Amino acid sequence: MKAQVFKQDGGKASEITLPESVFGAKWNPDLVHEVVVVMQGNARAGTADTKDRGEVRGGGKKPWKQKGTGRARHGSRRSPIWTGGGVAHGPISAKDYTRKLNKKVRAKALAVTLSKKQAEGEVIFVDALSFSAPKSADAKAIVKSLSSAADKKELSTKRKNAAVIVLPGRDAATEKSFRNFGNYEVVMAKDLNPVDLLTYKFVVIADPEASLETLEKRVTN
Repeated sequence: MKAQVFKQDGGKASEITLPESVFGAKWNPDLVHEVVVVMQGNARAGTADTKDRGEVRGGGKKPWKQKGTGRARHGSRRSPIWTGGGVAHGPISAKDYTRKLNKKVRAKALAVTLSKKQAEGEVIFVDALSFSAPKSADAKAIVKSLSSAADKKELSTKRKNAAVIVLPGRDAATEKSFRNFGNYEVVMAKDLNPVDLLTYKFVVIADPEASLETLEKRVTN
């Protein structure tokens, strides 16, 4: 399986042979769904907390006598139906949403999702992304050139979740150049995950040889 590698100005650089272990996996929606749900749950802070009727202040005295007032009976102002009362069945910070996820399952889901994106023509390879200094205008020009070269108009026009940009390692200039755009995210190959891949329409992989080496290690080890 081969793929075209572009230059950041839109020109054609070379072709690359894609590793079968990363881009040849069969689509498995059940596996991907399981991994995404677990990862999203593990990312939850779990800090939402409400007070039930036993935790709010006041309400120790019965608001009015049981009978003879013509009003409904109430035993405490702490009741959830009262303003300022406790919350019924609200979230509590004691709840833990984390679940164990096997390393091999996570790796398989990554390969399956990457294979799906590649099969649908949503993976774009660029030989390098280099910036002399962080500059949003340069980043925008690169995206526009790649969009035209790869014939993927949405890469430059999609306003939300356009692309996740994968780097082989940390590059502060590239990260800062794309930081002002809310529709792009820059991640390192070692941190790429199925949630990122499914959130964004396109995957732009910079320095394919180094990035794919990292991805191949992740899905085979």
